[in-house]
Order: sequence, then C-alpha cells, then structure tokens
Amino acid sequence: MQRASPHSFRSLANALTLFILATEIVRKIQAGEWTARSVVAAFIRQAIRAHEATNCLTEVRFDDALKEAAELDAEFAKTKILKGPLHGVPVSFKDQYDIAGLDSSIGFTQWAYKPQSEDALLVKQFKGAGAIIIAKTNVPQTMLSFECCNPLWGRTTNPYSPEHTPGGSSGGEAALLACSGSAIGIGSDTGGSLRIPASYCGIYSLKPGWGRLSMFGAASPSPGAESIPTVAGPMTRSWEDIDLMCRTFFGSPPAEHELQTAIPYREVTLPEKLKFGYYTSDLMVKASPACKRAVIETVEALKRQGHECVEFESPIMFEAMCLFTGLTSADGYKTLSSHLGPDPREDSLFLVTLGPSVPSFIRGLGCWVASNILGDKTYATCLDNSRVKSVKEYYKYVAQRDELRRRWYDEVWKRYGLDGIIAPVQASPALPHGATKTLAPLAAGTILYNVIDSPVGVVPVTRVDPAKDGLTDEWSKGPGLGSKLIESDVYRRKKNLAYDPEAMKGLPVGVQVVGKSWEDEKVVAMMKVVDDALGPRGFGPDAWQDRIVQK
Repeated sequence: MQRASPHSFRSLANALTLFILATEIVRKIQAGEWTARSVVAAFIRQAIRAHEATNCLTEVRFDDALKEAAELDAEFAKTKILKGPLHGVPVSFKDQYDIAGLDSSIGFTQWAYKPQSEDALLVKQFKGAGAIIIAKTNVPQTMLSFECCNPLWGRTTNPYSPEHTPGGSSGGEAALLACSGSAIGIGSDTGGSLRIPASYCGIYSLKPGWGRLSMFGAASPSPGAESIPTVAGPMTRSWEDIDLMCRTFFGSPPAEHELQTAIPYREVTLPEKLKFGYYTSDLMVKASPACKRAVIETVEALKRQGHECVEFESPIMFEAMCLFTGLTSADGYKTLSSHLGPDPREDSLFLVTLGPSVPSFIRGLGCWVASNILGDKTYATCLDNSRVKSVKEYYKYVAQRDELRRRWYDEVWKRYGLDGIIAPVQASPALPHGATKTLAPLAAGTILYNVIDSPVGVVPVTRVDPAKDGLTDEWSKGPGLGSKLIESDVYRRKKNLAYDPEAMKGLPVGVQVVGKSWEDEKVVAMMKVVDDALGPRGFGPDAWQDRIVQK
C-alpha cells in the first residue's frame, strides 16, 4: 500500500475539519482519493486534540484502528469492492458498549481492568459495515445524570466552554463529535442521554423507538430495569449521517434471544406541507430565553417554507416526570448504587437519589414543607414519588405509563392531526459544572418522550446571545410555570445563577423534533426539513475551529 505523503496527510487533516460527511468519506475512499488508513489517522489526531481540550475519551484503540484500516485498504486494492456502507469511517462508542479487549467500566473503579471478551452486537454490526472503531467515551457516574463526571475518568468539559458540562450521559461522545474527533458516535438514552448532550454541544442525534437498534452487549448498572427501556442511537455532525446510520442498521437482526423484532428501514415520502405542533416550555421549569428563542426561530423558519405550526401545551408532562421518577427509584436505587464500592458519590446524584435515601417520615415532612410552606406542589410530588415501591405499586406505575402513552396519542397526535412536534430539549443551555446537584428535574423535557417511547431527533439551532437572551422580569420576577424551587435556582438567585447568558455566550442550543411511535424514519426526514429551513448557521464538522482552544 502506498503511504500518504506528509503534505497529503496535512491536506487531508485540514479537509476533515471542514464539512466532510461520513458518506463523503466513503465516496472519496471508493474513488481512490483517500485511503481508510489516512482518514483514520486524521481522525485520531482530532480525537487526541478533543481529549486534550475536554477529557472526553476513556478507552482508545488507535493502534488497532490503524491496523484494521490498513487491512481494509489492502483488501480494497485487490477487489475494488467496499466492505460496506461505512467503509473506512472512524466511529466511536459510549463507554458502556462492550468492545473485545477493552473495559466497559462506565466510571466505576470496581469495573476497571476487566476487559471484555466479545464485542457488543452493535459494535459487530458497525465493523461488518466497514467502520473502524477508534475509541470509547466518558459517561457520568451510574449514567443517571446529565453531567459527565466520575471518579475513574474525571470530568468531561463542554467543547465551547470549560466551565460548562457537555451533558450526559453520552457526554463524552457529544464532546468528541463536536470537536470532529469521530465521524459517527453511538450513545444511548433512558431520559435524555442522547438529546441533552447533543443540544449542549451543537451536534445532531436521534433517539429511536425501543427495539430499532440492539442494546445487547451494553453494560448497565441496573440490568433488568426495563420499565423505561434504554435505547441505542447515533450522534453525528450532520443530518445526512443520521440518515446513513439508520439506513445501514435499522432491520439488522437482533441477538437470537433478544425480545425485539428487526424492523427494516422504511422509505418515507413527506407531504409538501407538514403540520407541526410546538411548545416553548415543558411546564416543569419555564424555558430560558435562549431555549425559547430556539423553538420560535425554528417555527418561524418552518412557516416561511409553507409548513403549518400550531402551538399547544403538553397535557402530561408533569405526570410523565412523576412516573419516570417513580419507576426508576422503585428499588431505592440500591442496584444502581451497589457498584460504587469505595468511589465517592458524585454531586450530580444528590437530588436524584435523595428521596429513597431518607426515612419516610422525613421525606413526608419535606414534601409537606415544599407543598404547603414553599408553595411548590410540583417539587413535592416528584420527591414523594422517589421512594421504594412494593411490587403491587410498581405494577400500578407501569399501567399508568401505558395509559399516559394512550392519552398522548389521543390528546396530541389525534386531536391536532400533527406530523411532528418541535420542542425545547430542556429549559436551559449547557449548565455550569455542579449545577445538576439540584437541577436534575430539568431533564423533564426529554424524559417525556422516553415514557411514551416516541422517536426524537435533535437539530442544533442557535447559540446563546446575551443581547437576545438576557433575563427580563418575565423570568426573574414573573410567575413560574412549574417548580418554584427549581426555577429559583435557575433564574432568581442573587448570585451564581444556573442560567447566565454572559457566561453561556456562544453555547449551542438545539430543539427536539418528535414523531409518533414507530415513525423513526419520518423523524429523520423531518430533521432534514428543519435543518434546511434553518439554513446555514455555523454548525457541522468545522464548528469547533473558532471555539476550541487550539493546541
């Protein structure tokens, strides 16, 4: 195999910082313009720079990746046949996915130095399609948080601000993708773990419905907790690569014993005029000016393209958040916490695990004070739901989940006749480190769609602009929409506000594009409609250049 010259390598490395999609990488390799090895080498260089800037990587397989890419080149030189639709594309995986020879520690020191013997099924499928796996990425402790920090690997920072989190639990993946350190990343989502970091870091993601992609071989701190199933999904630097990934892997056979059906990719043809519903706040916490503006700008852009947009209020948001809290805390988080061992508990788990950790009479007193003294029934009800459940009570919660799904279909999809929904990802852009200690309920905006199992894409829309996104009396003094205690932390404290548009200047803000259950392909198509309507706005593989500290 002919080696690339230093000059050609530099040219390739520079090209890869521009808007180069996975589809284009494959096309250039097929045309003989690039080799898989030179592509992988260039992305490895970017991955190293991304890690230096954000501490996003855990396990790396750079040597193996270069060797596999060289073997791919040698085979292609003989046959001129691509191995698959991702031939030579550098890919990264969230740390929880097993890769043979590497740990799947997910931040637990007790899980370190225990290399896996076999690849997760999705990893095998990516390799079969010709992808080259280059690294695994960081997650928060227990993965039940949207702040990316753990005692084993440390803290991952946001590519646009070292003072802010990249989100979670797929936070390391989002940071790497935002820095063009990988062409396609794979994360997972139980309550927003794909969508929150995608919005925080200015990339694209898709939370498919349950069963579209296999989770076999993915480590979990709570195996068997399936009342709110975890789903695998892609994180990319473009809408096109979301589409490529779905076309390639939707319909792939699951593991022989998995309880899911391989539903193949289904082509969709959208009507020329779509009908979108939208809301600007999840009613748990009033959306910040920046997140509200992202929705409004998206809606206005869609209207200019001739699409119909109808505003509505979510009829079940509060109930969905309470159900999620009740279901995930059913065993008092004993299984989740059992893996901590000697590790100090991260602050991001404080509020999440508070309810079951205190005696019932203290929790009851706290709920009474929050509701009757502080006037925050929203906070009180969520806290009350966070406790150990009997089996009978657990069954009741699962039945309520199913009823909520039915109500959402009747009261939203059927009532308004919608094709899709435009919604804020959450109430705030990327939070400062440590803020999730008391602000875990901000995930309500994404949790809703896990409870009702809707496919959801995230499209980056804008960046925080202090001139447009400052706090007015509407936020600092006006009536709240949900939890008074949470909104006070976000907007009304005298100092150290969680939402600070000056400190957040330039941070990305995205929106959720929501579809009906089993209409994942339609969601991907609607993501393109939204992306095209918004037009050029400084997102994509080159977005990191003006923001990341160059080293």
